[in-house]
Amino acid sequence: MSRGIKVREDCPFRGECAGSSPAKDAEYTGIDVCGKPYDFIIGPLGNEPSARKIILPFRADLVERWNIVVGDIVLGRPMGQGCPVQHVLRVIDANPVTGVLTCHTVGPRAAREGTVKEVQAYHVVGFEGIATTINRAPEFGLRQPFLPSFCMMHLAHTGVMNMVLEKTSGLHVRVEDIRIL
Repeated sequence: MSRGIKVREDCPFRGECAGSSPAKDAEYTGIDVCGKPYDFIIGPLGNEPSARKIILPFRADLVERWNIVVGDIVLGRPMGQGCPVQHVLRVIDANPVTGVLTCHTVGPRAAREGTVKEVQAYHVVGFEGIATTINRAPEFGLRQPFLPSFCMMHLAHTGVMNMVLEKTSGLHVRVEDIRIL
């Protein structure tokens, strides 16, 4: 970019990833963009692309009505938490009875590659992934501030730790009752 003119090559989603992840390359200081501290980062499990994000669309009936299934791309924003960013998610589990979807955050490129089911607005029920301790390790039963590793806003979230399992891959955590600080 020069003199405010954007060129196609500046787009971070234009080319193929060269084997590194922006989330893995990020520097985590324990303080978000608003100066609020967070205790840990939630990253992906194993070879998954991102932490698991469990969501409930405002219109949960759309999961059954639109036949949202594993592999579908859904688009919306976490209005229940007040996030202004549209998220593109790939479904890894869909419950047609409750409307709860478990997804990976996959980014805007996935929305350009096929059919997108736009749920528009949803609540974030929880996150599940591997925690990397920055200031304080996750503790079962506590509400703690954390940062999802792919948060484009780099804003601390808070949630109740309802699962902490020590595994060879690290601390496998599940956090629910999500709020943005």
